[in-house]
Order: sequence, then C-alpha cells, then structure tokens
Amino acid sequence: MAFTKLSIETAGADATRGSFPPSETDVWTIFRALRDARSVFGLRPGHIQTLQAMLSFLKPGHGETVFASNNSLCQRVGGIDERTLRRHINRFVELGFIKRNDSSNRKRYRVRSSGGKCISYGLSLTPLLQRASELIAIAQEVENNRRDRIFVRKQILTKLAHLEEHDPSNAFINHARKALRRKLSLPEYHALLANTDAECQSLSTPDDPPETMELPANDGQTVRHQSKSKEEKKDLDRNIGDEALDPDLLISVCDQATSFSTERLRNWLDIEYHARTLAPMMGIHPETFEKAKNAVGAQKASCAIFIMLQLGKRIRDFGAYFHSITLGQRQNQFDPLALVKRLSETNERTV
Repeated sequence: MAFTKLSIETAGADATRGSFPPSETDVWTIFRALRDARSVFGLRPGHIQTLQAMLSFLKPGHGETVFASNNSLCQRVGGIDERTLRRHINRFVELGFIKRNDSSNRKRYRVRSSGGKCISYGLSLTPLLQRASELIAIAQEVENNRRDRIFVRKQILTKLAHLEEHDPSNAFINHARKALRRKLSLPEYHALLANTDAECQSLSTPDDPPETMELPANDGQTVRHQSKSKEEKKDLDRNIGDEALDPDLLISVCDQATSFSTERLRNWLDIEYHARTLAPMMGIHPETFEKAKNAVGAQKASCAIFIMLQLGKRIRDFGAYFHSITLGQRQNQFDPLALVKRLSETNERTV
C-alpha cells in the first residue's frame, strides 16, 4: 500500500479540534502504530481492516474526512455486512479515534462558501491523527515488551534443556514447560526464569564417567591409560595447597587456552580477562563466572577455565563441571596448582 501524505485543512468542521503538530502527516505510520498496539485498546483484526478501508478513501490535499458511503466501505473491507461496519465505527468513536460530523440527511459530502470556507460532513479522522505521538509511543512499548518476553523465554528454554540433560526426572521441568504453553506476561516470565535459575544452582553434577576411547590391544597399556585419566580428574578434588601458582606456569602448561589469545598474557589480570572471554565459548554463562569469582576468587575461577579447556574431551560438560568445582559441593576440593603440575609432567613425558 502506498504511503499517503495528508495536508491539514484549518477551516470548517475538520479544524474544530485544533491545529496539528506537523504540516503533513504520514497516515499509514499512524495506522501501523494502532495496528500493532490494538490489544491495548481492545481492538480486533476486523476493526483494523475497517480502519484501513476508511483510510484508503482519503485523498491527498482533501482533508481527513471520509465521505464514502457505508456500502462502499463494506465492499472495500471485503464484503462485511453493514451492522458489523457500524459496530466497528462506533468502537472507534468510543475510543476517540473518529468523530462523526453528520448532515441533516446523514449523507456524507462537503460544501464550500464563496469565501472559500468549507464544511465537511462525514467520518472525521482528525482525532486519530492528533494522537499520532501517543500511538507511536504505545506501539513501541508493546514491541519492546514482545522482544523482552522472547528474550527471557529463550533463556528459560536453554536452562531447562541444561536441567533435562543432567536430571531428566526433575519435576520442575514439566511444571515450567506447561507454564510456557501459555502466553505469559513479562513479570511472569521473569519469575519463571528466577525459579529456573534456582533449580540450576541447586544442580550438583556427579563425576563425569571417563570418555569411551579406542584403546590399544595391550592390557597393561589399557590399565595405565585409565589410571592416568582418573588421577588427573581426582586432582580437581584435592585440597588446596599452601604453595602459590605461578601465572607463567599456568600460561605455558595450558596452551589450549592461550592459543585463543591474540595478545601475550603477562599477569593474573590478563588471565582473568581471557578466562572471561573463553567462558561463554565453553557454555559457561558470564553470571556464573562472576558468582564463581566471588565464591572462590578470581585466580581460582580463571584457573578452572584454563585447566578444563586443557583437559578437553575428558570433561563432558564444561558448564556443569565448572559449577561443581567452584560453586558446588567440590568447591573446597579443587586444587589448580596440583593439577597444573601434573599436566606439566604429562607434557614432559609426552615430549
């Protein structure tokens, strides 16, 4: 549908409501705003179709009054009956979007005097145009609310998938999914997200089983391979030692993490910044990293990111394991220094 610019007349019945802010009004922008915000005013699609038909009868430079007969309007809407048309018009009048300027015989027309003054009898859309800024603001608010609801809903679905992966029998999952079948308001979505976060925080993931790998034929080598994997995983659960971890040692041993850095890592601040960058790539939410930092300290949280990435496929779910060793039951058992030393020894034997 083409855009229509309506010039504003200042004489006659159309000027009784005062002057318009702009000299020209994009009536279809106002129409789209009311269409998008129709639920706020209790309007249905049928009402919007009727208004669209009325607007299509306006001509540039001829004011904002619709002179078309009810029969012509019904045909342009798509063949609705006249009673339905009257109900739609009455609804717009009640909302203050349309004003009736009826002639003595109820016909719709315009008359002019010799001096150039005119009187328009018909359905005036002047009130609708005067409320342009209000309708556009309401439509923007409705759109923002819609986008926010989608954004929160996606967060809930992601967290539910995480819960379902680690605890399929959790009763909260079914409760939440049933709630999501309804059209929730934004506060209801936020409340459900908070409850889902609480369920995720209470999740305590047990030790991940060793990954199934193709093993050599020699039984002795098989036993040594399994023992080595278990020892490295157990180092995550050892008590913290008194010796401080040198950042250079962490950087040199955990080359998988440092390979993603575009700049040289020189100190703990650089390590923490890089760990924050890696965390979302590993499925760890930035809020979870921040909570881990507050719980166990920035150095320990950053070490967890570097070490877990170095272990790679030996850890099945980075997000769940990170939560377990920094915020879960094994918070006080994770010993980054011991594990870095063991990784260093492993690298030396490999070389």
